[in-house]
Order: sequence, then structure tokens, then C-alpha cells
Amino acid sequence: MTKRIRARGEDVRKYILEHLESHPIDITKVVAQHFGITRQAVNKHLQRLNSENAVVESGQTRNRTRKLATLSEWTKTYPLTSNLAEDVVWRDDVSKVIGDMPDNVLRIWHYGFTEMFNNAIDHSSGKSIGLAIRRNAVATEMLVSDDGVGIFKKIQTEFGLLDERHAIFELAKGKLTTDPKRHSGEGIFFSSRMFDEFDILSGAVFFTHKFEDASDWILEQERRTEGGTFVWMKLNNHTSRTTTKIMDQFSSGDDYGFTKTVVPVDLARYGNENLISRSQAKRLLARVELFRKVLFDFKDVPTIGPAFADEIFRVFAVDHPHIELVPINANSEVKRMIARARSAGSNGTKKN
Repeated sequence: MTKRIRARGEDVRKYILEHLESHPIDITKVVAQHFGITRQAVNKHLQRLNSENAVVESGQTRNRTRKLATLSEWTKTYPLTSNLAEDVVWRDDVSKVIGDMPDNVLRIWHYGFTEMFNNAIDHSSGKSIGLAIRRNAVATEMLVSDDGVGIFKKIQTEFGLLDERHAIFELAKGKLTTDPKRHSGEGIFFSSRMFDEFDILSGAVFFTHKFEDASDWILEQERRTEGGTFVWMKLNNHTSRTTTKIMDQFSSGDDYGFTKTVVPVDLARYGNENLISRSQAKRLLARVELFRKVLFDFKDVPTIGPAFADEIFRVFAVDHPHIELVPINANSEVKRMIARARSAGSNGTKKN
């Protein structure tokens, strides 16, 4: 009986910690309803977490708010010299700051940190790289920043893209690099999928990906950053996720390489514009020939035009029969357009 009570108490405290950020004011009510216990019982657990310095409180009784306490916070700036190496920084500094974590969590941090830090070394053309790490009882956050040219601006320039927003769209597909001899272009793609939250801010554009959301998001800022790139990563300290599982999601069949990608079609739209032209489709299709299976995610895309659908699901499909093109999250109207294009392809009709 004692063990059962202790286990239930641990479950209650774990639930409090995991839901405190979204319920800083009404956490007592939320926990009481979830476990079917009194608010007084919840408050005892909160008092224990407070005494363990896992939770901090502020305000009076009626307006009391609670939040996760910062257990550790660390920052350091590294001059961008020729002998700066991400593996040395990981070994000498970052691994020690992150501390004792499950092996799978450490592997995710090792991968994400070294990829982002190396990107700043090789591509930023800046003078320094900044690191900031903060940890609480639930999760760890890391910010990697540099004072260089800005990742989106550099990609836009190197590939002759329309704007910085288009650069993010290409990053979302994966296998994008301005230095193919030394980089595979996989680092940002896989890092964005491994962490609970992954953000990049550079120039006037903000890219974000959350693990539970299959979509990527682009937010355009009214004010530009002065320069450089800011990458923020957040991961639960006890996630069951592994680097292998994430990478395997983007392999096809017996080929364990990076052969499958998800193209977030909505990112190809500017504002509320509709996707109707062949030019829009061609931008969407850029570099997808690098993959064997391409999932076109039509989430939040209300409609597409016949020319747009035809360019992807007939013209490109006929020219690349070895590539599997799979539409997902498409509404009935989009599905009809895709079916129409595929039907024309099967009938052997040619592009006008």
C-alpha cells in the first residue's frame, strides 16, 4: 500500500511539472480534476515541489502563479577562429552543462548541438558564436547564435531564390547545403524533427517546428534582426525519442539513407494567395528529385489550380517515374484536382 501511495504521489508531481507551463494560475484545479483528488492534496504536492526548488511561486493567494524553477543557466561566447571545433566544445563545455541525462536524450543533444554549432563555424562568416543553456525539472533549452550574414540570406543568395522566405521552404525539404563537399544538408532537417521545439530566427523571417505538429511554420517579422542567426532548441529531459527512430522515419524500404521527405505545401503560399500556376509548382518541386518518396502535405491548403496539380502529378511524375509522389492531408477539392491530373497522365495526354 505504501509503495502504491508513493507511486501515485510521483505521478501527481510529474503531471504538475509537465503541465505547469500551460496552467500557471489554475494548475491546482487542473490536477485535482485529472486525478480526482482534493485541491488541498494537490497543494501538498506543490509545497513539496517548492521545497525541492523545482517550482517557484509569486503573487497573493487568489492571484498566485507558479512556474518551473530554473535549475541551471549557463552562457559563453566563442571567438570564431580557425581552430574552433564543435566536438571540443561539446566535450569540454556543453556535455558537462547538460549533465546527467538518459543516453537517448544525450544523443539528441549531441547531434543537434554539433550540427548547429558546425553550421555557424562553416557558414556564418561571423566573428563569434554564442551559447546559452537553461534547464528546469522538465526540459532543457539551448540557444546557438552567431553574428554572421544570416542563414536565410546566405541560402537565398547562393541558390538565387526569390527571398529569405523561399530559403526556409527549401530548408524544410532537407538535403539543402551551400557546401555539398563538406555537408549533406541533413543537419537542420533532422534536428528540427528530433527536438520538442526548434526555431530559427534570421533577418525578417522566423522558422519554427514543433514535434507534435507535422507542419513547419514561417512567420514574417515587421522588424529585421540586425544580423546573424539564432537557433533555439528545447527537449524534454526524459523523452523516449531516439535519433535512430527519427532518421528511420525518412528512409524508404530497405534503403536506410535519407530517401523520403515531407514537403509542406502551405509554405509555398505567400499570404492568402492560391496555388494555381506552374511556376509555383516548379518552385515546390525544386530538388525533390533527390528523394525516392515525397509526401506533399496539403494541410491548410484550401484549393489548388489545375495547372499547379498537373505540373506535379502528371508532368513531373511522368519525367520521374522512380519517385513516389504521395499527397497527404488534402481536402476533397484538392484531391479532385490531383486525381484529374493523374487521370490525364494515365491517358497519355501531353502538356500544352
